[in-house]
Amino acid sequence: MRVRILVSFKESVLDPQGQTVKNALLTLGYSSVKDVRQGKVFEIEFDGISDEDARRIVPEIANKVLANPIIEKFAWEILGEAKQV
Repeated sequence: MRVRILVSFKESVLDPQGQTVKNALLTLGYSSVKDVRQGKVFEIEFDGISDEDARRIVPEIANKVLANPIIEKFAWEILGEAKQV
């Protein structure tokens, strides 16, 4: 089973890299770009666990290791099913 976890800054946290990319896009003429937020993507492959077990441990892994819950949020998906935290 493969799980994809997307980690990004919370909306209230300044994202300087995203702002830099936005400014570059505007400079290149993409005037319809309203905002850009950068983030990280993790893919974890599990062996021998159920969907129920994955639903329990993926948020634990994301909160303890992959994301800083003070400034970051994460979303994850398993078998095409999206979960937002």
